[in-house]
Amino acid sequence: MSKQQTPMIKQYLKIKAEYEEAFLFFRLGDFYELFFEDAVKAAKELEITLTARGKGEDKIPMCGVPYHACSGYITQLIEKGYKVAICEQTEDPAQAKGVVKREVVQLITPGTVMEGTTIQEKENNYLLSLSEFEGGQFGLAAADLTTGEVRVTCTESLYDVIHEAASYTPKEIVIPPAFPEERRKRISHILHVTFSEESSTASVGEMTRLVHNIEDEKHRLTVVRLLNYLYRTKKRSLDHLQPAAFYFAKDFMKLDVHSKRNLELTETIREKKKHGSLLWLLDKTVTAMGGRLLKQWIERPLLDKNQIENRLGFVEVLMDRFFEREELKENLRDVYDLERLSGKVSFGNVNARDLIQLKKSLERVPAIFETVHRLEHSYADQLMAGVDRCTELQQLLEKSLMNEPGISITEGGMIRDGYNSQLDEYRDAMKNGKSWIAALEQKERQETGIKSLKVGFNKVFGYYIEVTRANASSLPEGRYERKQTLSNAERFITPELKEKEALILEAEEKSGKLEYELFLSVREEVKGYIAKLQKLAKVISTFDVLQSFAEVSEDNHFTRPDLSSEGTVDIVDGRHPVVEKVIEQGDYVPNDIKLDERSGMLLITGPNMAGKSTYMRQLALCSVMMQIGCYVPASRATLPVFDQIFTRIGAADDLASGQSTFMVEMMETKHAVSKATDQSLILLDEIGRGTSTYDGMALAQAIMEYIHNEIGAKTLFSTHYHELTALESELDKLKNVHVSASEEDGEVVFLHKVVDGSADRSYGIYVAQLAELPEKLIERAKVILEELENTDNKEVLPEKVPVAAGILETESAPSSVNEDQGQLALFDSTLFKDEKKAEKRNRELSKKEKDVIKELESMDLLHVTPFEAIQAIHQLQQKLRK
Repeated sequence: MSKQQTPMIKQYLKIKAEYEEAFLFFRLGDFYELFFEDAVKAAKELEITLTARGKGEDKIPMCGVPYHACSGYITQLIEKGYKVAICEQTEDPAQAKGVVKREVVQLITPGTVMEGTTIQEKENNYLLSLSEFEGGQFGLAAADLTTGEVRVTCTESLYDVIHEAASYTPKEIVIPPAFPEERRKRISHILHVTFSEESSTASVGEMTRLVHNIEDEKHRLTVVRLLNYLYRTKKRSLDHLQPAAFYFAKDFMKLDVHSKRNLELTETIREKKKHGSLLWLLDKTVTAMGGRLLKQWIERPLLDKNQIENRLGFVEVLMDRFFEREELKENLRDVYDLERLSGKVSFGNVNARDLIQLKKSLERVPAIFETVHRLEHSYADQLMAGVDRCTELQQLLEKSLMNEPGISITEGGMIRDGYNSQLDEYRDAMKNGKSWIAALEQKERQETGIKSLKVGFNKVFGYYIEVTRANASSLPEGRYERKQTLSNAERFITPELKEKEALILEAEEKSGKLEYELFLSVREEVKGYIAKLQKLAKVISTFDVLQSFAEVSEDNHFTRPDLSSEGTVDIVDGRHPVVEKVIEQGDYVPNDIKLDERSGMLLITGPNMAGKSTYMRQLALCSVMMQIGCYVPASRATLPVFDQIFTRIGAADDLASGQSTFMVEMMETKHAVSKATDQSLILLDEIGRGTSTYDGMALAQAIMEYIHNEIGAKTLFSTHYHELTALESELDKLKNVHVSASEEDGEVVFLHKVVDGSADRSYGIYVAQLAELPEKLIERAKVILEELENTDNKEVLPEKVPVAAGILETESAPSSVNEDQGQLALFDSTLFKDEKKAEKRNRELSKKEKDVIKELESMDLLHVTPFEAIQAIHQLQQKLRK
């Protein structure tokens, strides 16, 4: 650091000390400058030139960006999780004595950005605050500064608060300074957020309005911490913030981070993109507000049956009334983002063009409400009841603003003629004055005979009469007063011209100032409508989401589901909505899903790549779609209202926290079995595959038994442990189903059809062949598989020792390795509980039986009618009975 600090550097260091966590953009003339470590780091992050101020020991690292282009650089830093403090000159340098006074006018953070490329029009930008209380409770508050939403809830554990926070996809979380480091790490590991600290929980001034309806002290403190941080960082009016609304997380379906990821609700697993997600499929909204609300609904499906039925009912009406739906959609297209326009009004960065967008939006409101009213649906009428259409505001904007105003609010061209009489007088003076100037030019040309004479203007000399040097001698003596001599012309003035000049310039100056004041006055009036605009925005965005559901449902042939009060799942011809959309039309194979009191758990077996995971996911997605009020992809569907959905699908490790794939699998399974209720849906795919065969199978069976006996949740459990299918005879609510496949001439065809019963093969080697593993490797795998299968058929395990109860009953634990052959001895397929069946299976087949089997193997069952198949089976039976 410099030994001899200049007054300016001392000022910089003093301000920087108050904002150590942020890059300090220090205004010097037309640039924002950064010094010391800020400069070194910013130069690297922004890829700009690092320079220096001073020389030798006084040399200070320095870099800067032009003030008029700073937004792009600030956006880059914010997207990387940094904070930026904007330090402006707060006095006129010409009048300053010594160093110009400067102060931070705004702290920009990832959660408090109001505009720029970091703000996506169909996504919220939530800032959260967390508070921990005695007894392990956590308070969580959320605010979107761009829309003014403020919410608060309370959870009973760190696990619950993390997964509730994840539903907001926040970029920044405000915590108390004493928040434990270990908790920060756990939260950051899942959410990848910027942490900010706020110690104040004192409610002052405007905050009283925002928390007046929050009765619980814990909830109030959580919200106030968030509000204190907002007021401290933004340093300006936040009138658009809505009173905090408390909600119970238990009023919505719980979907933890893992389930949302596995189901790809809002983004895909691999690419983290919207395309290919459920949100992508359902988003036919035409307003930014509707797009954000749709995402909120998908994050929090409903539990209230009446609300679900209300949404479904309105979607049905929209589907039946095509012309009204199209009329509604066309009117919605002309509605701009009322929520964020309100935020800009409050924040003070709205311009005249923004207000014109607001006016045009309000012009469409009567037509929207009239169209919806004609649909005669009680739910829609309830939404519109008591909502102010802001007609007076629309009239104010129509009367006060030009239809095409300029962008700048200080350069005029915004206020309509007739709105203010004084402004009209100024404009008349400017217009008539300039007309007089034009007339003067024509008059002087005629009287002097100099056709090149012109009347011009510049900011230094004002208006002047210009005559070329060649024609200057032709002017009558004393006609004009000489003002300026140029190389090829002379400039003159007259007393009358100076008088008109004073009138015009005064009118222009006063007009610009008055127009700016009038615009601020209009903007202040608009502020009074913010709360009404926000309520109106909610209703319009709700209509937008529901028309989107209707369009998607009609385009994709979805059906209205029935809500089951008995917990029954009965889906006929169900499809995975996203997979069906992205594959070729007509290629998707629909499947039925049936779960009820007698069969609440399906054990799914079948080949790799046959569609087991897709089958499981489509049930979850149908449930989510129904509980947000959308039709579902099926020809008929009856579904219960699930309180939670847990999924364990796909393999993934977590190397950052030292967790293997199997550990992640066990952790996610633990969350499911510890949190699920008998009203939940559990989807478990290939549990136990990450460890040894016996370990994995034992765990898989134990998990199934625990869910079946202790929880009672509706469950889909897929596995390649075919031995588990024996549990169907022991667990009364378990049913075996499998995804069928056909094998012809060594080629396997996946039929993607789920049918009753269990599969006996997984076709793993065939899948490896499809993946184009080396042919030599594939052939070797086939040889090893055949040896293993032969070993299983020959080796008999000792009897009567329980290993994975219900599957094996043997005297002692089986040896994991066959010493003679050096191969892993798996399960002996000749072991049966019924000894008579085993004896019959082991005896030598007769020639007649062999002939029947050979004939059965040669049949092409996929290309015969059901009646022909029955005839063939009957003939084979007759041959065996002879």
